[in-house]
Amino acid sequence: MKGMGKMMKQAQKLQAQMMKMQEELGEKTVEASSGGGMVKVVANGKQQIASIQIEKEVVDPDDVEMLQDLVLAAVNDALAKSQEMVSSEMGKLTGGLNIPGMM
Repeated sequence: MKGMGKMMKQAQKLQAQMMKMQEELGEKTVEASSGGGMVKVVANGKQQIASIQIEKEVVDPDDVEMLQDLVLAAVNDALAKSQEMVSSEMGKLTGGLNIPGMM
């Protein structure tokens, strides 16, 4: 039963490290853009959009759909980059193990 106690301590330590990492990832950001940089989106490691910047030149009342597409593309790219960042950081901690419910 000694082995079981050691394994539980390791699991608790890993959980504490993961909680700390999740807090740190909430402060890290990634940036994505579309339309040649006309729309920029920043997302954090909690998969939240931190900011959206739209250049005046891309705002055309006669082509709102283009602006919507550019914003959507930049947001989706920023969220994908954020997920990659989280997966990469968690992979470092778990040694590449995919532990359900830990990400």
